Amino acid sequence: MVIDPSTEKGSKVTQWLRDDLVAWLVTVAADGTPVPTPVWFWWDGETLLVYSQPDKPKLRHIAANPRVALALAFDEVGDLRAVVTGAAEVDSSAPAAFELPAYIDKYRDEIARLGSNPEEFSGAYSVPIRIRPTRVRSW
Repeated sequence: MVIDPSTEKGSKVTQWLRDDLVAWLVTVAADGTPVPTPVWFWWDGETLLVYSQPDKPKLRHIAANPRVALALAFDEVGDLRAVVTGAAEVDSSAPAAFELPAYIDKYRDEIARLGSNPEEFSGAYSVPIRIRPTRVRSW
C-alpha cells in the first residue's frame, strides 16, 4: 500500500482523500503538455475512482499514457497538501456512480447543485477511471 494510514502523514492524506470534494487530475496530452482538470473522486483505501463524461480529452490522454497525478487541496495561502501519482485506466467493471452509495453520499449536495440527481449524473458521467497510486508526496 502506498499510503499507510497508521502514520501521521498517511492519516492526514487518507482524511483528505476521504473528505476533499475536488482534486486536480493531471493527464498528459499527446504533445507532452500536462493537462490539469478538476474532478470529483472516491478513495476506497487502495485506489481512486473518478467518473468522466464520455469522449473527454482526459480519456484519450489516459489511453495513450496512463501516468497521472492527482493534486489535493490548497489552503488559504496556496499550500498544496498532497500529490498522488499513479497509473489510470478506464475500469468497465466499476459500478456506476449511483450504485456506489459512499460516492453519492459524498457528492449528493454537489449533484443537486448541478440540478441533477444520482441517476442522471451517472448517465452523464458514465466512464469510470480507476487510479492506482504508486507514490504520494505530502506536506
